[in-house]
Amino acid sequence: MPLISIQYYNSPCGKLVLASMAGELCLCDWNANPCAERNLHRLTESMGASFKTEATSVLEETKKQLDEYFAGRRQTFDIPLRPIGTDFQHRVWSALLRIPYGETRSYKDIAQTVGRPQAVRAVAGAIGANGISILIPCHRVIGSNHSLTGFAGGLEAKRMLLEMEHRRLTFDTP
Repeated sequence: MPLISIQYYNSPCGKLVLASMAGELCLCDWNANPCAERNLHRLTESMGASFKTEATSVLEETKKQLDEYFAGRRQTFDIPLRPIGTDFQHRVWSALLRIPYGETRSYKDIAQTVGRPQAVRAVAGAIGANGISILIPCHRVIGSNHSLTGFAGGLEAKRMLLEMEHRRLTFDTP
C-alpha cells in the first residue's frame, strides 16, 4: 500500500497539516477543519494510500519555504505539487497559481480565466476543494464586491494573509 507522509506546521495564522507522496506535496491544509478531513479522505481514496507521521525532504522544504513566506522573504513557492482533483478543479487551481503575490481576483475573474464565465459557483466549489492552501493561493480570491468570502482557514486567516502580502509589497516597492 502506498504511503503518504504527514507533518504539521504552526503558521502565524493557524496549524497546517502537510502531506507528501513520492517527492510531491499533496496537502497543505488547515488542521482541525472539516475541509482538511475531507481532503485527507480524498487523498486516501484516490491514491489507495495510508498515512504515516514522518519527515520527508519535500515536507521539510515546504516548512522552510513557508517560514520564508511568513517572514516576507518569499513570494512564490517551488515545491513539486500533486493536487488531487478533477480536470476542472486542476484548471481552476492553475488559474490561482497565476495570481501574483499581493493581488486578488474575484471568483468571476477565475471563471472567465478558465473559459467558463457562467460557472462562478463551480469555480467556488473547486477553490473550496483546494487541498494545497497558501502554495495554491486560494486566499487571493475574493468576492466581486471586494468582500472576503469563504476560506478553509477562516476569514481571519484570509485577512491576515492578504494584509501581510499587501503590506510587504507596499514596503518592498521602491
